[in-house]
Amino acid sequence: MLKFEILNELTLKVTCTGSDILYTKAGAFIAGENAGVKNYSFEKVMLGPDQGGGLAQAALGQLLRRVTGENLPLMKATFTGDCTTYYANYGQHVVVYELAAGETISIESENLLAFTADCDYKVRFLGSGVISQKGLATSTLTGKGPNACVAFLSDGNPLILSNMENPRTLSVDPDAVICWVGDLATCDPQIKADVSWKTFIGQASGESYSYEWNPTQRVSVIVQPSERSGGIKLGMD
Repeated sequence: MLKFEILNELTLKVTCTGSDILYTKAGAFIAGENAGVKNYSFEKVMLGPDQGGGLAQAALGQLLRRVTGENLPLMKATFTGDCTTYYANYGQHVVVYELAAGETISIESENLLAFTADCDYKVRFLGSGVISQKGLATSTLTGKGPNACVAFLSDGNPLILSNMENPRTLSVDPDAVICWVGDLATCDPQIKADVSWKTFIGQASGESYSYEWNPTQRVSVIVQPSERSGGIKLGMD
């Protein structure tokens, strides 16, 4: 059994009782402690954690992640007794989310820090997002057991937007979004582009595209106060 806690906003503390497995961003381990001889170890995950369907399915998943830009270097932590380990990534803020059975979170791979073995990890096509640094796919984690926990990273304290209780339109910069939670059948964002002749003469506002959820798409979105660099810059010198 694994328990996730946040220390000082910047560190993930994972407490293991008994034996268990954790998947985490490669190189994220910073410290650990246990009684007696060290009872945990790390290994690189070559084909990703989605090996329930066999090696062929795992290899296909690895190829899909590379093609879509959602590839995440992962390592597998194996615990064989009670211990406590700590994880962080360049001083970024850490957020923990517990998934209910069947609940899915769509998350950017670079923001993913760690997740338990009770999460089903896949890459899913969105079919939008070609204007910014964002690609056509996103990583998804679905709760498949009673201990489905996800820890993700934010450049600064994150902002949470939700229209679950108060239906309204949500608009988010694709380069700032971390993740969103909602019904997979209805909650994928629409890509909205605001491109005109001004864009091509250098008079663009700098916000020429956005992810948008309408009031009927019940969703909670988590955004970081920092934009990813890159994307297509439209303009004319």
